[in-house]
Amino acid sequence: MNWIHKTEQSSVESHGLKHDEFDSIVKGLGREPNLTELGIFSAMWNEHCSYKSSKFWLKKLPTTGARVVQGPGENAGVIDIDDGDVAVFKMESHNHPSYIEPYQGAATGVGGILRDIFTMGARPVANLNALRFGEPSHPKTKHLLAGVVEGIGGYGNCIGIPTVGGEVNFHPSYNGNILVNAMTVGIAKKDKIFYSAAAGIGNPVVYVGSKTGRDGIHGASMASAEFDDDTENKKPTVQVGDPFTEKLLLEACLELMKEQAIIAIQDMGAAGLTSSSIEMASKGNVGLEIDLTKVPMRASNMTAYELMLSESQERMLMVLEPGKEDMARTIFKKWDLEFEVIGKVTDTKNLVLNMHGKEEACIPINILVEDAPEYQRDYTVREPTKEYQIDEGVLKSETIIDDLVKMISHPNLCSRRWIWEQYDHMVMADTLVRPGSDAAVVRVHGTNKAIAISTDCSPTYCKHNSFEGGKHAVVETWRNLVASGALPIAITDCMNFGNPEKPEIMGEFVECIRGMTEACSALDYPVVSGNVSLYNETNGEGIYPTPAIGGVGLIKDISKTKTIAFKQKDTLVYTIGETNGHLGNSQFLSIILDKELGSTPIIDLNNELKNGKFVLELISQNLALSVHDIGEGGLLVAAAEMSLSSGIGIFINCERKNHAYLFGEDQGRYIIEIDKKNEALLNKLSNDHSVVLECIGHTIDENIEIKDIGKISIMDLKTNHENWFQNFTK
Repeated sequence: MNWIHKTEQSSVESHGLKHDEFDSIVKGLGREPNLTELGIFSAMWNEHCSYKSSKFWLKKLPTTGARVVQGPGENAGVIDIDDGDVAVFKMESHNHPSYIEPYQGAATGVGGILRDIFTMGARPVANLNALRFGEPSHPKTKHLLAGVVEGIGGYGNCIGIPTVGGEVNFHPSYNGNILVNAMTVGIAKKDKIFYSAAAGIGNPVVYVGSKTGRDGIHGASMASAEFDDDTENKKPTVQVGDPFTEKLLLEACLELMKEQAIIAIQDMGAAGLTSSSIEMASKGNVGLEIDLTKVPMRASNMTAYELMLSESQERMLMVLEPGKEDMARTIFKKWDLEFEVIGKVTDTKNLVLNMHGKEEACIPINILVEDAPEYQRDYTVREPTKEYQIDEGVLKSETIIDDLVKMISHPNLCSRRWIWEQYDHMVMADTLVRPGSDAAVVRVHGTNKAIAISTDCSPTYCKHNSFEGGKHAVVETWRNLVASGALPIAITDCMNFGNPEKPEIMGEFVECIRGMTEACSALDYPVVSGNVSLYNETNGEGIYPTPAIGGVGLIKDISKTKTIAFKQKDTLVYTIGETNGHLGNSQFLSIILDKELGSTPIIDLNNELKNGKFVLELISQNLALSVHDIGEGGLLVAAAEMSLSSGIGIFINCERKNHAYLFGEDQGRYIIEIDKKNEALLNKLSNDHSVVLECIGHTIDENIEIKDIGKISIMDLKTNHENWFQNFTK
C-alpha cells in the first residue's frame, strides 16, 4: 500500500490504528482521510467503542427473557418490575482514567453512567461500584484508594443519588492498573422509555449541556491501550466532571421528556460528539449534517478535530420534533444550560461536518459502524489449576478463633464502613438496606415494592479456572439477591481483562463468557447491558480476569426483605447446601497460609437453582428471620458477619470443626436463622425440595463461640473488623 506518502505512519500509530485497518479506511473512503476523519475513525474503531475483539463472543450471551424490555445495544438495559414500572441499569468501566487521576477518573465514571440512565428517560435511584486496587503495601495504593472513594462520593453526593453498595478488593495483579467500575439503576414507566435512533429527514439535531473544552481528547483511545512508564503524561486525557451541572442536565432532560419533543437522545460519553452522532445515525439508518461552528465552546480557536474528540462532561445530543426547538430551549435556559441547534438529519447516510463554511469531514456511516473491524483472535485455554491437598495435620483446632480474627481483619474481608460512610447512601429516603448486607435494597418510590442490587466477582477464581470463575461471578450476585428476598431478574456486566492480542488473555475472556452464558441460561438471569474494558496492563503485566457482574432483582413486598443481621437470641441457625471443605484458592489459604493454590470450586447450577428457590420459599412463608449467602471466607466468616451486623452472638455446635469445614468455600450455600417453633416445618420443606440442611448451632448473647474450640466477644471482633481502613488511610 502506498498511503505513507500522505498520512505519516507515526500519525496512524498514534491514533491507535493498525496498518491494515488504515488500509481498510482508505479503501472504504476511496481516498485517504484528513486529520479530522482519521481522529473519528480512531475513536470509533478503538477497542473501547468498537468492541472489535469481544463482540463475536458477547453475541453468545443470553440477552432475552420474560421481563427483558431492552437488552444490549442501547444506553442501558431495561427490565419489567410490574405495575408499568421498569428498572434501567448498566455498569461501565473508568479504569485507565482513575489510575492516572483517581478523583476525576472515578467522578466522571459516575457521571457517565448516570447519563446513560437518564438518557433512557429514567430517574436514577441508586449508584454502586466494583473497585480493585493493588496490594496495600504498594506505594500508590493508598493514594489511589483515597482519590477514587472521594471521587465517587464527591460526584454522587453532590448530584443527590444514593451510593448504596459495591465491592472493594486488593490484589497484586492490580498494582499497575486499578479497576473502577460504576453502576447506576434508574426507574421509569415502561411506556416512557427513550431511545437513541435518529429519525425524520430534516429534523433538528440539538446540543445541550455544558460547553465543549479540550479535556478528555483521545480519552477513549487511551482506554484502549496498555499503560507503560509514560502513564503520568496522559493526565490531559482525563475528563473533569461537574456534578452540579449534571444535576441541572438531569432535571432539564426529564422535564423535556414530558413534552413529547424528543425523537432520539444520546449521551456524549466516550469519544464525545463523534460517538453520539454516529451511533444515533447508525441506529436510525440516516445521515447527519453538523455545523461545528455552532457547538458551544469554552476554549478559543478549537478545531474540528478537537470538537469531535473532546470528552468534556455533562453533554447530550438530541433529535427534536420540528417546531419544538423554542420550547426546548426555554427549558434548558431555565436550568442555565447550553442549547444549540447544530445540525439536521439527512438521507445521505453520511456524517458531514462543516466549520466556518468549509467541509471538514464526510464519512459514510456504514464504514464507521458496520465495516468496523471484528476480530476472532487466537486464544488458548489454560488447563484449570488442580486441587491443592492441604495437610490438615498442620492445622490445629486451637488456632481457629485466631484465624477468624486474622481473616475478618484482612483488607479483603474487613468492614467497608470507612468507604460507605463517605457516600450519602440515604438521600432520596428510599434506601431500605444500607451497605454491608448481601444486597442493597431500594424502594420504588411511593410503592410497596423494591429492587435489590448487588455487584460481585472473584478474580482469583477466574484466573485459575476462567469457566467456573465466569459462572461464579454470575451466581454470586444471584445468591446475594435471593438472600435479600428478591427474585433475580437480569444482570449487567463489566468485562475487565488484559491485552486480547495475547492468546492466553483472550482465552480467559472466552472461557469467562462461556461460564457466564451457562450460569445466566440455567438461572434465567439474562445480560441486558454491559461494557468491555481490555488492555488493562502495565509494562506487559495484565490484571487478573475480572468479569464484574451487577445483578438486579425485584422484591414485590418490602415486608419480605431480608438482611444478614441475626434478629433475636435463642433461635436456630442452619446451613443450606452441602459443605465438603473446598479450600483451593480460598481466602483462608490466601490470608492465613499466604498461598494462592488449588482449584476454583465447581458450581453445580442445578443445585444453585434448587437451593435458591428453597430460600425464596422460606422467605415467602416468613420462616427465615435472617439470611446470608456463604461466600468468600466460608461458613465461619459468614456467621461472624451476621453477628457483627446485629450484635447477637452464635454458638456453633456442628459435627465437623476443622478448618476445611469452617473456612471452605463450597458453592451454593446459605445460612438462615429460624425460630425454634418452625424447625419441624423447615425440615419437612427441605425433604420436599431435596435440599441439604444442617443445624450448626443457635444464637446467644454477645460472643461467637465454637463448642470445644473457643470463643471471642463480638465487640473484640468488631474492633478488628472495622479498624483496617481507618488505620491504612491515616
